[in-house]
Amino acid sequence: MFMRNKRVYKHFEKGYEENCCYHKDFHYYHRYLRFIRPTVFLLNLFIVYLLFKWIGNPGVSIFFAVFISIKEIIHLFFLWRLEKKIFTPMSKMKNAVDEIAQGNYDVKIDYEVRNEFGVLIHSFNRMAEKLQESEKIKSTYEENRKTLIANISHDLKTPISSIQGYIEAILDGVVLSPEKTNKYLKIIHHNTLYINKLIDDLFLFSKIDMEKLDFEYEDIEIQAYMNDLMEEFKFELEERQIQFHYIDKLDFHRLLHLDRKRMQQAIRNIIGNAVKYGTEKNLTIWVELFLQGDNIGIHIKDNGPGIPEDKLPYVFDRFYRIDTERTKDLMSTGLGLAIAKELVEAHGGEITVSSVEQEGTCFTIILPVTE
Repeated sequence: MFMRNKRVYKHFEKGYEENCCYHKDFHYYHRYLRFIRPTVFLLNLFIVYLLFKWIGNPGVSIFFAVFISIKEIIHLFFLWRLEKKIFTPMSKMKNAVDEIAQGNYDVKIDYEVRNEFGVLIHSFNRMAEKLQESEKIKSTYEENRKTLIANISHDLKTPISSIQGYIEAILDGVVLSPEKTNKYLKIIHHNTLYINKLIDDLFLFSKIDMEKLDFEYEDIEIQAYMNDLMEEFKFELEERQIQFHYIDKLDFHRLLHLDRKRMQQAIRNIIGNAVKYGTEKNLTIWVELFLQGDNIGIHIKDNGPGIPEDKLPYVFDRFYRIDTERTKDLMSTGLGLAIAKELVEAHGGEITVSSVEQEGTCFTIILPVTE
């Protein structure tokens, strides 16, 4: 690795030296046009003066004087345009490139020319904008990485400490009633489930982030798929005393190009989010399958506390949590909705959310129908 970096450095050093040589040539010619040409012009004026003074024929002198003057005026006009159209934008480009090389991506060349340099300047400005956007994404990604590390440290340490404490209490040989022992074991089981879910989410997120998540798409009749899936959720939720309703509004069968497992996971994350933040009593979840234009829509609604309006734009952001207290009982990794969004978009669909505080939240998934 060291030798490779050394070779890269030497290559960069060589390129930099060559660039310096080109830069010197550019300044040499630029200096020639700016300073030497005016000197030549003055010299020509002196020659015209000598023609008038030494040549006896005034007509010949005037002819040569006019000829030389016109030539010099045309030449100066040409040089002025060359300065304006070529050398000035090139100098601005060079300064802007130096700024980019020093890490300043907030640079823009304000110089309008209608030639190839104008196209080059426009392309450079677009490149600088993309570099600036890339730097912002990189900065955001770095912040997310730090947040992830902090979250993992907190989220793993809390349940592990709890598990350790209850196991030590059991191993210490303290006489516990069967009820209390059963309670301790349930708490340990709850925390291990949480750790397992956290690891699963992190593993899935890392594969999505590296674009290494495999999808097994197939043409699926959406009504049959949703009927089976909703039966599964109905059984799970009603066991937890949560009311569940599924409504199919499609008038005839439609095929979708789906990965069964990934779409189930996206819907599960959304329903799981409703359960985590839902009311303790009388929580109800509705799922509605409907047609929206040429697409299939899925509403997932609940009558929970809702999401504050100022937090709605961020609910799909990675690592974002609505609960600032970060209670471990909610088993929230801050990745569930972000993963759901990534999975839905991988199917060519989109996901949106609307919410009214104290009334509930509605997530809407739109998926394209197979042609």
